[in-house]
Amino acid sequence: MYVLSITLLWLRIWINMAQLQQGGPDEKEKTTALKDLLSRIDLDELMKKDEPPLEFPDTLEGFEYAFNEKGQLRHTKTGEPFVFNYREDLHRWNQKRYEALGEIITKYVYELLEEECHLEKVYIPVDATENEPRSFIFMSEDAMTNPDKLMILIHGSGVVRAGQWARRLIINEDLKSGTQIPYIKRAIEEGYGVIVLNPNENYIEVEKTKAQVQLSSDSSDEPAEKRERKDKIQKDTKKRRDFYEKYRNPQKEKETVQLYIRENGSPEEHAIYVWDHFISQSAAENVFFVAHSYGGLAFVELMIQREAEVKNKVTAVALTDSVHNVWHQEAGKSIREWMRENCCNWVSSSEPLDTSVESMLPDCPRVSAGTERHELTSWKSFPSIFKFFSEAMEARTSSGKAAPTRRSQRIRYEEL
Repeated sequence: MYVLSITLLWLRIWINMAQLQQGGPDEKEKTTALKDLLSRIDLDELMKKDEPPLEFPDTLEGFEYAFNEKGQLRHTKTGEPFVFNYREDLHRWNQKRYEALGEIITKYVYELLEEECHLEKVYIPVDATENEPRSFIFMSEDAMTNPDKLMILIHGSGVVRAGQWARRLIINEDLKSGTQIPYIKRAIEEGYGVIVLNPNENYIEVEKTKAQVQLSSDSSDEPAEKRERKDKIQKDTKKRRDFYEKYRNPQKEKETVQLYIRENGSPEEHAIYVWDHFISQSAAENVFFVAHSYGGLAFVELMIQREAEVKNKVTAVALTDSVHNVWHQEAGKSIREWMRENCCNWVSSSEPLDTSVESMLPDCPRVSAGTERHELTSWKSFPSIFKFFSEAMEARTSSGKAAPTRRSQRIRYEEL
């Protein structure tokens, strides 16, 4: 009702303006004055006047929701799925409520990774001081010691955090489709070590009045080219962060500053850091990546920065609707050739699962994920990805070196 009143008020003003514009010089002066007045009105602030306080529960129980035996989020009293429009005509408040629930979901998934998947939370940077901002990743007990194979999971950009593919799926569908838990459990069952990256946890927030100095890594000794590339990545990341910021902390009303985590200030930096300090030092002879959406771009950047190491240690890479671009990222010919033989991208498509999909980019084969929904590609391609890894492992074992996988042979870009 309140929103309707605001809409009618604005309609009335614009009608008056139109009538004034049809008059003489005096009316036009009034129109100019009215426009100036309207430019000074903050509609967002006006809409907040009768809005309930942005105070929400901090537990699932407080929201009166719980996950049932099928992993579906349901109301504890009515058994109904999550309702977004909890209050009519208060879209902003409903959105903030949704985001508050999303933050609880993130913590809930973290708990599942530790309690149900038996992963260990490992803080980074590994040499962080007591008062320094930190992030974390999750690892299986044998991640560093498994001599055979290691699986790395990287989600996309946005509000998702370690262990998630898509928050929307977790809330509206179920835990199986929206989290990485099915991948983790099957990987452990099949003898993989597991490392779950957390590429969107790049900074901590503190109130501006309490922030003394924004911490930053000392890059004065870095080569100019490397520093320039890092600055560009951080600039692009900040632009993306500004877009997502309003979703990250729904109840934040005070002005804050972001203290970036050393050497983990972007998804690309995070992937390189975890490679240098964990993956490259692991005992596994065969490393496998599953990277969704922006995670695919982060993997390509990792390969550009650590090409020889990646080629030596990585057996196969499964991308799901990856947004990487070998031209934009300036990936060299040797990288593109390696990707054609060792990577496969399951993309959103109306075609049946594993059907070849044409591409204009000369990097890796693209096949259908069996769904047209971007956020579902990782879940729908789940069985095919494990089969892809198994075939790649067999090919490498039988030949004693990296060999083209069966799926990479389905499509030859020279023939397109």
